[in-house]
Amino acid sequence: MKFPFELRSDARFDCIGFGTNAVDFLIEVPHYPAYDSKVELTNYVRAAGGEVATTMAGLTRLGLATAYAGRFGDDDAGAIGWASLADEGVDMRFAERIAGARTQIAFIIIDERTGERTVIWQRDGRLGYAADEAPADASAMAKVLHFTPHDTGACLRMAKSARSAGTIVSIDIDNVFDGVEDVLSNVDILISSAEFPERFLGISDPRLAITEMQSRFGCGIAGVTLGAAGSLLRCGDTFVETGGFAVPGGCQDTTGAGDAFRVGLLYGLLTGEAVEESARMANAVAALKCRSLGARTALPRAEELAEFLQKNI
Repeated sequence: MKFPFELRSDARFDCIGFGTNAVDFLIEVPHYPAYDSKVELTNYVRAAGGEVATTMAGLTRLGLATAYAGRFGDDDAGAIGWASLADEGVDMRFAERIAGARTQIAFIIIDERTGERTVIWQRDGRLGYAADEAPADASAMAKVLHFTPHDTGACLRMAKSARSAGTIVSIDIDNVFDGVEDVLSNVDILISSAEFPERFLGISDPRLAITEMQSRFGCGIAGVTLGAAGSLLRCGDTFVETGGFAVPGGCQDTTGAGDAFRVGLLYGLLTGEAVEESARMANAVAALKCRSLGARTALPRAEELAEFLQKNI
Protein backbone atom coordinates (compact mmCIF):
# COMPACT_ATOMS: atom_id res chain seq x y z
CA MET A 1 0.00 0.00 0.00
CA LYS A 2 1.37 3.41 -0.96
CA PHE A 3 1.62 6.29 1.46
CA PRO A 4 -1.14 8.84 0.73
CA PHE A 5 1.40 11.64 0.24
CA GLU A 6 3.59 13.06 -2.48
CA LEU A 7 7.19 13.80 -1.53
CA ARG A 8 8.59 17.10 -2.67
CA SER A 9 11.46 16.95 -5.16
CA ASP A 10 12.76 20.48 -4.51
CA ALA A 11 13.60 20.26 -0.79
CA ARG A 12 17.06 20.89 0.67
CA PHE A 13 16.61 18.26 3.38
CA ASP A 14 14.86 14.93 3.62
CA CYS A 15 13.67 15.71 7.13
CA ILE A 16 13.83 18.61 9.59
CA GLY A 17 13.19 17.96 13.27
CA PHE A 18 11.76 20.58 15.62
CA GLY A 19 11.60 19.90 19.33
CA THR A 20 13.30 18.14 22.15
CA ASN A 21 16.90 17.23 22.81
CA ALA A 22 18.30 15.97 26.09
CA VAL A 23 21.23 14.44 27.86
CA ASP A 24 20.27 11.17 29.53
CA PHE A 25 21.81 9.66 32.64
CA LEU A 26 21.03 5.95 32.35
CA ILE A 27 21.23 3.83 35.48
CA GLU A 28 20.92 0.05 35.16
CA VAL A 29 19.81 -1.87 38.26
CA PRO A 30 19.34 -5.62 38.90
CA HIS A 31 15.69 -4.98 39.81
CA TYR A 32 13.51 -1.91 40.14
CA PRO A 33 14.00 -0.47 43.64
CA ALA A 34 11.18 -0.53 46.13
CA TYR A 35 10.14 2.68 47.87
CA ASP A 36 12.51 3.76 50.67
CA SER A 37 15.13 1.17 49.71
CA LYS A 38 18.68 1.05 48.37
CA VAL A 39 19.98 -0.92 45.41
CA GLU A 40 23.47 -1.10 43.91
CA LEU A 41 23.57 -0.13 40.23
CA THR A 42 25.17 -2.49 37.72
CA ASN A 43 25.92 0.03 34.96
CA TYR A 44 25.81 3.78 34.38
CA VAL A 45 26.00 5.73 31.10
CA ARG A 46 25.66 9.38 30.12
CA ALA A 47 24.38 9.73 26.57
CA ALA A 48 22.61 12.22 24.30
CA GLY A 49 18.89 11.69 23.78
CA GLY A 50 15.61 13.56 23.32
CA GLU A 51 12.83 12.40 21.01
CA VAL A 52 13.32 14.61 17.97
CA ALA A 53 17.09 14.88 18.23
CA THR A 54 17.34 11.09 18.37
CA THR A 55 15.09 10.67 15.34
CA MET A 56 17.26 13.09 13.32
CA ALA A 57 20.42 11.25 14.40
CA GLY A 58 18.87 7.94 13.36
CA LEU A 59 17.78 9.17 9.92
CA THR A 60 21.22 10.67 9.32
CA ARG A 61 22.88 7.40 10.28
CA LEU A 62 20.73 5.70 7.64
CA GLY A 63 22.08 8.10 5.02
CA LEU A 64 19.40 10.79 4.78
CA ALA A 65 19.91 14.56 4.88
CA THR A 66 18.51 16.04 8.08
CA ALA A 67 18.51 19.27 10.05
CA TYR A 68 17.61 20.00 13.67
CA ALA A 69 15.80 23.08 14.98
CA GLY A 70 15.84 23.29 18.75
CA ARG A 71 17.40 24.92 21.77
CA PHE A 72 20.23 23.82 24.04
CA GLY A 73 21.43 25.41 27.24
CA ASP A 74 24.88 26.95 27.39
CA ASP A 75 26.02 24.37 29.95
CA ASP A 76 28.22 21.28 29.57
CA ALA A 77 25.19 19.13 28.76
CA GLY A 78 24.32 21.51 25.92
CA ALA A 79 27.79 21.14 24.46
CA ILE A 80 27.44 17.35 24.61
CA GLY A 81 24.00 17.38 23.00
CA TRP A 82 25.01 19.77 20.21
CA ALA A 83 28.19 17.84 19.40
CA SER A 84 26.32 14.52 19.36
CA LEU A 85 24.15 15.72 16.47
CA ALA A 86 26.84 17.64 14.62
CA ASP A 87 29.16 14.62 14.76
CA GLU A 88 26.44 12.46 13.19
CA GLY A 89 26.19 14.94 10.32
CA VAL A 90 22.88 16.59 11.27
CA ASP A 91 22.70 20.18 9.94
CA MET A 92 22.60 22.53 12.94
CA ARG A 93 21.95 25.88 11.23
CA PHE A 94 18.53 26.21 12.91
CA ALA A 95 19.69 25.18 16.41
CA GLU A 96 20.47 27.63 19.23
CA ARG A 97 22.36 27.83 22.53
CA ILE A 98 20.41 29.86 25.12
CA ALA A 99 22.50 31.89 27.55
CA GLY A 100 21.85 30.99 31.18
CA ALA A 101 19.56 28.05 30.35
CA ARG A 102 20.11 24.46 31.40
CA THR A 103 19.86 21.74 28.78
CA GLN A 104 17.03 19.23 29.29
CA ILE A 105 18.17 16.24 31.30
CA ALA A 106 16.65 12.87 32.11
CA PHE A 107 17.52 10.31 34.75
CA ILE A 108 16.50 6.89 33.49
CA ILE A 109 16.29 3.82 35.73
CA ILE A 110 16.51 0.57 33.75
CA ASP A 111 15.59 -2.88 35.06
CA GLU A 112 18.32 -5.11 33.61
CA ARG A 113 16.01 -8.15 33.64
CA THR A 114 13.72 -6.68 30.98
CA GLY A 115 15.28 -3.46 29.67
CA GLU A 116 12.13 -1.55 30.71
CA ARG A 117 12.71 1.87 32.22
CA THR A 118 11.35 4.79 34.20
CA VAL A 119 12.21 8.32 33.05
CA ILE A 120 12.55 11.32 35.38
CA TRP A 121 13.11 14.50 33.39
CA GLN A 122 13.25 18.28 33.52
CA ARG A 123 13.06 20.92 30.80
CA ASP A 124 14.15 24.49 31.44
CA GLY A 125 11.33 26.83 30.41
CA ARG A 126 13.84 29.08 28.67
CA LEU A 127 14.31 26.38 26.03
CA GLY A 128 10.71 26.73 24.88
CA TYR A 129 9.53 28.64 21.81
CA ALA A 130 6.79 31.24 21.63
CA ALA A 131 4.79 31.02 18.42
CA ASP A 132 6.55 34.01 16.87
CA GLU A 133 9.96 32.50 17.68
CA ALA A 134 9.41 29.32 15.66
CA PRO A 135 11.83 28.98 12.71
CA ALA A 136 8.91 28.59 10.30
CA ASP A 137 11.06 29.10 7.19
CA ALA A 138 12.99 25.96 8.09
CA SER A 139 9.91 23.76 7.74
CA ALA A 140 9.62 24.72 4.07
CA MET A 141 13.11 23.35 3.36
CA ALA A 142 12.38 19.65 3.86
CA LYS A 143 10.31 16.81 2.47
CA VAL A 144 9.17 15.98 6.01
CA LEU A 145 8.84 18.07 9.18
CA HIS A 146 8.91 15.96 12.35
CA PHE A 147 8.23 17.39 15.82
CA THR A 148 7.05 16.90 19.37
CA PRO A 149 4.30 19.32 20.47
CA HIS A 150 5.78 20.66 23.70
CA ASP A 151 5.45 24.25 22.43
CA THR A 152 2.07 24.01 20.74
CA GLY A 153 1.89 27.56 19.38
CA ALA A 154 5.29 27.25 17.76
CA CYS A 155 4.47 23.77 16.43
CA LEU A 156 1.23 24.99 14.90
CA ARG A 157 3.09 27.75 13.08
CA MET A 158 5.72 25.26 11.86
CA ALA A 159 3.07 22.80 10.68
CA LYS A 160 1.09 25.42 8.77
CA SER A 161 4.25 26.73 7.11
CA ALA A 162 5.27 23.20 6.18
CA ARG A 163 1.94 22.29 4.66
CA SER A 164 1.78 25.49 2.64
CA ALA A 165 5.11 24.47 1.09
CA GLY A 166 4.01 20.89 0.39
CA THR A 167 6.05 19.42 3.23
CA ILE A 168 4.66 16.32 4.99
CA VAL A 169 4.10 16.86 8.73
CA SER A 170 4.84 14.10 11.26
CA ILE A 171 4.23 14.26 15.01
CA ASP A 172 5.62 12.22 17.91
CA ILE A 173 3.13 12.55 20.76
CA ASP A 174 2.80 10.90 24.15
CA ASN A 175 1.35 13.59 26.40
CA VAL A 176 -1.65 15.91 26.18
CA PHE A 177 -0.62 19.57 25.87
CA ASP A 178 -2.84 22.65 25.90
CA GLY A 179 -3.79 23.56 22.34
CA VAL A 180 -2.63 20.26 20.87
CA GLU A 181 -5.94 19.71 19.03
CA ASP A 182 -5.16 22.60 16.68
CA VAL A 183 -1.73 21.14 16.02
CA LEU A 184 -3.10 17.66 15.27
CA SER A 185 -5.46 19.13 12.68
CA ASN A 186 -2.35 20.14 10.71
CA VAL A 187 -0.55 16.79 10.87
CA ASP A 188 -0.24 14.10 8.17
CA ILE A 189 1.40 11.32 10.22
CA LEU A 190 0.32 10.84 13.84
CA ILE A 191 2.17 8.10 15.73
CA SER A 192 1.76 7.86 19.50
CA SER A 193 2.48 5.50 22.34
CA ALA A 194 -0.14 2.85 23.05
CA GLU A 195 -1.23 4.74 26.18
CA PHE A 196 -1.80 8.16 24.59
CA PRO A 197 -5.18 7.55 22.85
CA GLU A 198 -6.93 6.53 26.07
CA ARG A 199 -5.48 9.52 27.96
CA PHE A 200 -6.48 11.85 25.14
CA LEU A 201 -9.76 10.39 23.88
CA GLY A 202 -10.87 8.08 26.68
CA ILE A 203 -10.96 5.18 24.21
CA SER A 204 -9.10 2.03 25.29
CA ASP A 205 -9.57 -0.07 22.14
CA PRO A 206 -6.61 0.85 19.90
CA ARG A 207 -8.43 0.31 16.59
CA LEU A 208 -11.35 2.48 17.66
CA ALA A 209 -8.99 5.11 19.04
CA ILE A 210 -6.87 5.27 15.88
CA THR A 211 -9.99 5.49 13.72
CA GLU A 212 -11.31 8.33 15.87
CA MET A 213 -8.00 10.23 15.68
CA GLN A 214 -7.99 9.94 11.90
CA SER A 215 -11.62 10.98 11.65
CA ARG A 216 -11.25 13.92 14.00
CA PHE A 217 -7.96 15.32 12.70
CA GLY A 218 -7.76 14.12 9.09
CA CYS A 219 -4.34 12.45 9.34
CA GLY A 220 -3.36 10.29 6.36
CA ILE A 221 -1.55 7.87 8.69
CA ALA A 222 -2.35 7.31 12.36
CA GLY A 223 -1.10 4.61 14.66
CA VAL A 224 0.40 3.43 17.92
CA THR A 225 3.57 1.65 18.91
CA LEU A 226 3.03 -1.54 20.92
CA GLY A 227 6.48 -2.26 22.36
CA ALA A 228 7.70 -5.80 21.76
CA ALA A 229 4.36 -6.64 20.10
CA GLY A 230 5.11 -4.28 17.19
CA SER A 231 2.77 -1.59 15.89
CA LEU A 232 -0.70 -0.85 14.60
CA LEU A 233 -1.16 1.75 11.84
CA ARG A 234 -4.15 2.89 9.81
CA CYS A 235 -3.67 4.23 6.30
CA GLY A 236 -6.90 5.50 4.81
CA ASP A 237 -9.44 2.86 5.82
CA THR A 238 -6.93 0.00 6.10
CA PHE A 239 -5.21 -1.23 9.25
CA VAL A 240 -1.59 -2.38 9.03
CA GLU A 241 -0.63 -4.58 11.99
CA THR A 242 3.07 -5.46 12.15
CA GLY A 243 4.77 -7.75 14.64
CA GLY A 244 7.89 -6.80 16.54
CA PHE A 245 11.32 -8.42 16.21
CA ALA A 246 13.33 -10.21 18.86
CA VAL A 247 16.20 -8.00 20.02
CA PRO A 248 19.53 -9.60 19.00
CA GLY A 249 21.28 -10.67 22.19
CA GLY A 250 18.28 -9.70 24.33
CA CYS A 251 16.76 -6.35 25.26
CA GLN A 252 19.16 -4.13 27.20
CA ASP A 253 17.28 -0.82 27.23
CA THR A 254 14.01 0.39 25.70
CA THR A 255 14.92 4.09 26.03
CA GLY A 256 14.31 5.73 22.66
CA ALA A 257 12.62 2.70 21.10
CA GLY A 258 9.65 4.85 20.05
CA ASP A 259 12.01 7.40 18.51
CA ALA A 260 13.74 4.56 16.66
CA PHE A 261 10.38 3.34 15.36
CA ARG A 262 9.79 6.76 13.82
CA VAL A 263 13.27 6.64 12.29
CA GLY A 264 12.37 3.45 10.43
CA LEU A 265 8.90 4.60 9.39
CA LEU A 266 10.11 7.93 8.00
CA TYR A 267 13.07 6.21 6.34
CA GLY A 268 10.65 3.91 4.52
CA LEU A 269 8.49 6.84 3.45
CA LEU A 270 11.48 8.87 2.25
CA THR A 271 13.02 5.98 0.31
CA GLY A 272 9.82 5.07 -1.51
CA GLU A 273 8.79 1.95 0.41
CA ALA A 274 5.18 0.85 0.89
CA VAL A 275 3.45 1.41 4.21
CA GLU A 276 3.73 -2.28 5.15
CA GLU A 277 7.48 -2.45 4.52
CA SER A 278 8.02 0.90 6.22
CA ALA A 279 6.25 -0.42 9.33
CA ARG A 280 8.48 -3.48 9.19
CA MET A 281 11.54 -1.24 8.95
CA ALA A 282 10.27 0.81 11.88
CA ASN A 283 9.95 -2.23 14.13
CA ALA A 284 13.36 -3.48 13.01
CA VAL A 285 15.10 -0.19 13.87
CA ALA A 286 13.36 -0.19 17.26
CA ALA A 287 14.53 -3.73 18.00
CA LEU A 288 18.12 -3.00 16.95
CA LYS A 289 18.18 0.12 19.11
CA CYS A 290 17.32 -1.93 22.21
CA ARG A 291 20.62 -3.86 22.03
CA SER A 292 22.53 -1.28 24.11
CA LEU A 293 22.07 1.34 26.79
CA GLY A 294 21.14 4.75 25.46
CA ALA A 295 18.67 6.10 22.93
CA ARG A 296 21.15 6.27 20.04
CA THR A 297 24.01 3.90 20.83
CA ALA A 298 22.78 0.98 18.73
CA LEU A 299 20.79 2.79 16.04
CA PRO A 300 21.71 0.98 12.81
CA ARG A 301 23.28 2.11 9.58
CA ALA A 302 21.51 1.30 6.32
CA GLU A 303 23.59 -1.79 5.55
CA GLU A 304 22.97 -3.24 9.02
CA LEU A 305 19.24 -2.61 8.78
CA ALA A 306 19.03 -4.24 5.35
CA GLU A 307 20.96 -7.29 6.58
CA PHE A 308 18.72 -7.64 9.65
CA LEU A 309 15.56 -7.43 7.56
CA GLN A 310 16.89 -9.99 5.10
CA LYS A 311 17.66 -12.42 7.92
CA ASN A 312 14.20 -11.97 9.39
CA ILE A 313 11.97 -12.36 6.35
